[in-house]
Amino acid sequence: QVQLVESGGELVQTGGSLMLSCAASGRTFSDYTMGWFRQAPGKEREFVATAKWRSTSTYYADSVKGRFTISRDNAKNTVYLQMNSLKPEDTAVYYCGAVFRRTSTMWRDFAYWGQGTQVTVSS
Repeated sequence: QVQLVESGGELVQTGGSLMLSCAASGRTFSDYTMGWFRQAPGKEREFVATAKWRSTSTYYADSVKGRFTISRDNAKNTVYLQMNSLKPEDTAVYYCGAVFRRTSTMWRDFAYWGQGTQVTVSS
């Protein structure tokens, strides 16, 4: 069983920066692909970024490419999302997800989820 806890979401102005953290339980963190997804009210959950298991490979949605950076510290069982140049369109609940030893950017493929953290970007 993997438990995930996100933190770092808050109100920020357009153009500002924010870093989200996701702390994971378990003893095999590096065997999980970690992902960030987001969901705005009335919208579908959408892919933001993933970091592949036992790899340095990362993947980004076109909407955040060049602005967001996903990173992971396997020694700390933590994945991060650095968000720069934030826009009002980035406003959403951000969720951290994990899936064991597979590559995916599809939220339905992720077996474990955190509770979410609210990011609000004011215009």
